[in-house]
Amino acid sequence: MIDLHLHTTASDGRLTPTELVTRAAAAGVTTMSVTDHDTVASIAEVTALAAPLGIRVVPGIEVTSVDNGRDVHVLAYFIDPGSAALMTFLEKQRALRVSRVREIDERLTALGLAVDLESVWQSALDRPGSSVGRPQIAAALVAAGHVGSLQEAFDKWLATGMPAFVPRTGPSPADVVRFVHEVGGIASLAHPAVTKRDDLIGSLAEHGLDAIEVYHSDHTPEDEREYLNQSIRFNLAVSGGSDFHGEDPSASGRSRRSTIGVVSLPADAFAGLEARARSRQKSACSQQNGRAPL
Repeated sequence: MIDLHLHTTASDGRLTPTELVTRAAAAGVTTMSVTDHDTVASIAEVTALAAPLGIRVVPGIEVTSVDNGRDVHVLAYFIDPGSAALMTFLEKQRALRVSRVREIDERLTALGLAVDLESVWQSALDRPGSSVGRPQIAAALVAAGHVGSLQEAFDKWLATGMPAFVPRTGPSPADVVRFVHEVGGIASLAHPAVTKRDDLIGSLAEHGLDAIEVYHSDHTPEDEREYLNQSIRFNLAVSGGSDFHGEDPSASGRSRRSTIGVVSLPADAFAGLEARARSRQKSACSQQNGRAPL
């Protein structure tokens, strides 16, 4: 089983690296990728824990880009987690997240929904390089008794168009694709049926997008067929994963994301991703040596 979309407590997941690896092993996962939002803080620990269990870990990350005020998530694979350029880029990404959280907190306070974010900041301090965002604010709203569930927090206050919503700022999807290539990785458009920005696929392919996430917990069989067709049309490789965050009984609309094992990337699709990665790395090597790519 191959699952290339998993989250830990380094971003908005509910399981620690140890708990996630244990859960993945129990589900029969043989190849996995932790793709926390704008952070690689868990990759080294997950890799060390998974190796004795015979689980291969592909270094990955889910990068937040912005188009017309809307999030567009780009999955990056086969990256170098220790890249200095990547670290600098992610520090800027996390700074944007912190600024947004502070602004949302101000709006909630003005609405009479004050929350205690000290635990959020402390959690980030306890795990250097981790990221914060709306899920942590949602948890704070639940803890304060303002809402009964994380889903209610988003539905009433934090989702797009709701009173405490603050638009995201950040790099464009095309800029993120370019940067992922600069640090030696390949870029895949995350959960397109959720993002609903099919208009971007063609232009991103022209900017070097490598793949599209066809297999995802929130994708229907019809979605899978649609995005397989899109992958053929734009000569893109295929990625896939559960987008597992951990069990959350309140997230009824996304219950399949609470289970590892409901989504597995076919082996031939994974081989296609590896081939793209080798091609990108070979091209980068050639350019660094002053020669045209083979």
